[in-house]
Amino acid sequence: MRSIVLTKGVPDFSEGAVSFDEDGHLERGKTPTVMNPNDEKALQAALQTKVRHGGHVSGMSMGPPGYGEVLGEAMEEVYADDLYLLSDRELAASDTWATAITLCTGIEKYADEIGGVDLVFAGFKTADGETGQTGPQTCWGLEWPIVTHVLALDIDPDERRLRAKRLVEGDRDEIETVEAPLPCVVIADPEFSPTYRKASHRLTHKRLRAETRERAEEYEEHMTTWNQQDLNLDPEYIGLDGSPTIVSSVDPIPKAPSEREATVIEPGGEGMEELFGEMNEFAAARGD
Repeated sequence: MRSIVLTKGVPDFSEGAVSFDEDGHLERGKTPTVMNPNDEKALQAALQTKVRHGGHVSGMSMGPPGYGEVLGEAMEEVYADDLYLLSDRELAASDTWATAITLCTGIEKYADEIGGVDLVFAGFKTADGETGQTGPQTCWGLEWPIVTHVLALDIDPDERRLRAKRLVEGDRDEIETVEAPLPCVVIADPEFSPTYRKASHRLTHKRLRAETRERAEEYEEHMTTWNQQDLNLDPEYIGLDGSPTIVSSVDPIPKAPSEREATVIEPGGEGMEELFGEMNEFAAARGD
């Protein structure tokens, strides 16, 4: 069983980490990059498949060289065997369509060199774009079946079929069970939760975690970088030139008003006695 997990780096939107310019626009160069939160569910789905059925898992991302750190985190999370970074200045400013073309080409190159792919896992959507288009568009390029909003899944290796429970959103949330032949693309729902009911699965999970710790520390030695020439991509279909999306305007993000008051107390200062008095009241309320 050979799987690829797609992941992306996004700005860290946690409080205090985001940097804005004077006009309220995001400054990516001054804002830390973290793994897209929804991709963690795709990683969990791929790991569950590896634990239950064995095989090889590769992490793949398209982005600047700094995304290598995100892939290193992915290796640690999914116990990936190796990593692939699609990185080139020619790929900059890609919208979801140009990104999907690049990822699709990377997956096909991987399959040609390694000997096929059974599953591609992707997250529901990214925290910076919120479109949820890249996974399905990549699937369209591969001409594979796709199963979205996956809550649970398992594989029948002999029949080469995937069986999954997926969330259907409508007038009310419903869950349906579907099947699809391999290879296929799996879009994990934010509510996906891996399960390891058998003792053998839990032991395998523990063994893989131990094996991966050392590998993840030296993730760069297990990472292959492909540029535009390696992928033989037509410049007209990648980057800004290959992106049909037109952004008419970008609205600044207003700074949130401060709703908290803080009192600064110097160590050993006059306010320390009052501070300890207030802390004791809370401790007494908890029975501590």
